[in-house]
Amino acid sequence: MKKKKEITVPELSELQEELNRVKYKKRFKRVLTSTVSTLIVVAAVAVLIATLLMPVLQIYGTSMSPTLYDGDIIATWKTTDFRQGDVVAFYYNNKILVKRVIAMSGEWVDMDEEGNVYVNDVLLDEPYLVERAIGECDIKLPYQVPENRIFVMGDHRSVSVDSRSTTVGCVSEEQLVGKLVFRVWPIQDIGTVR
Repeated sequence: MKKKKEITVPELSELQEELNRVKYKKRFKRVLTSTVSTLIVVAAVAVLIATLLMPVLQIYGTSMSPTLYDGDIIATWKTTDFRQGDVVAFYYNNKILVKRVIAMSGEWVDMDEEGNVYVNDVLLDEPYLVERAIGECDIKLPYQVPENRIFVMGDHRSVSVDSRSTTVGCVSEEQLVGKLVFRVWPIQDIGTVR
């Protein structure tokens, strides 16, 4: 009969250390796999939300100043429910333009020589404007907004190219990206877009 080898205390501690290392490696691998999986899911959900529900846009140009400035980063809400005064983004010639809703389909838009805007013969209250100007306007006023379209104008009227120009015209529902709701950059201006 063979004699069993007795394990001494130093060998036992080495075995215990090796067992602890193996357990640690397994636990580390599980935690790492779980963390990476969670990060991938969170990133995928963030991309889906940003693409399908809340696109994020960066403003280029000055056609919406003083409301929005060049470099501002804005979160947009995908919706088809727009009202007069909302700031919207829409596709135009492979670009995204940002303008303010002035009138809805069927409404009449008119402007006087000072740049005051009238919708259905009612003067618009536009506290967001610094200056009033006719700007680039080659449409015949008064102008009736066609069916399923909205009439938009920039807040910096003297430089904005918008629905007053036949180049851009009125915006169809298919062109709309969404309503600008929240400025996320620069930090000192974080807040809702009005």
